[in-house]
Amino acid sequence: MRKLGRKLLGLSIPLFSGLCAFFIVLIVLIVMGETIIGGWSTLSWEFLSTGPKEGMTEGGIYPAIIGTFLLVVIMSIAGVPIGTITAIYLSEYASQKSILARMIRFAVNTLAGVPAIVFGLFGLGFFIQFVGTGMDKVLSGGAELKWGQPNILWASLTMALLTLPVVIVSVEEAIKAVPRELREASLALGATKWETIRKVVLPNSITGILTGGILAVSRGAGEVAPILFTGAAYFLPHLPSALSDQFMELGYHIYIMTTQSPDVEATRGIQYATTLVLLVLTFALNFSAMFLRYKIRTRTAR
Repeated sequence: MRKLGRKLLGLSIPLFSGLCAFFIVLIVLIVMGETIIGGWSTLSWEFLSTGPKEGMTEGGIYPAIIGTFLLVVIMSIAGVPIGTITAIYLSEYASQKSILARMIRFAVNTLAGVPAIVFGLFGLGFFIQFVGTGMDKVLSGGAELKWGQPNILWASLTMALLTLPVVIVSVEEAIKAVPRELREASLALGATKWETIRKVVLPNSITGILTGGILAVSRGAGEVAPILFTGAAYFLPHLPSALSDQFMELGYHIYIMTTQSPDVEATRGIQYATTLVLLVLTFALNFSAMFLRYKIRTRTAR
């Protein structure tokens, strides 16, 4: 009887786990299917290449596409290097018993649990009112309000802070996965600590670094709360021409269409089409990073 129970348990666990995996895939297919069906009729070249019109019930989303792309690129440029350097310090230089290392890990874990809206308020208070206003006082004596207002730079830096814990954790795990024997062999041949990290550790953990960047892009492209106060605009039919300009963003545009539009039913097609474009843009950025990671991994394996 006991053998029969163990056999049934052994059969039920793979079945249950398979059903859970199928359920997750089914949810993704349902969401994608509903989004495609709802937005396909609205999707057109004019919709993708023109700006919104007055009233926000018609027009395109081209400024929002470019704004989202610029946001993700600037966020990655600012966040991924800082996260990578922090991960290198924690895994290669800092002692496990170091008070500084413990404080950094505590800060990273705390940031990972902070709600996204708090990052937006921090960006408003620190980047805009403190840093931006200070820059205006230094550059123009406070006569011109250029940096002390919401713009794409402060929104990107706020988003970089939001995604920083994801990058640090993923890169640190990738660095730790590099065999210790490789480090010891490099040091035994006379290489310095930094040369070992630069020529041995980082090349063997580059895929993990790219994974951190992919996760950062995935989260940053869909977040709306941090940019509500730091740079996103409700209606802006032209593209940002400088880092001090505001911008439109796809996630914020969807939020506006669903909550602030004068006729929500009239904009339902725009909502679905914008959601579809946001998903496609996020997937395209992810797949580009994944393809680059695959090529680097293939080249390294040779």
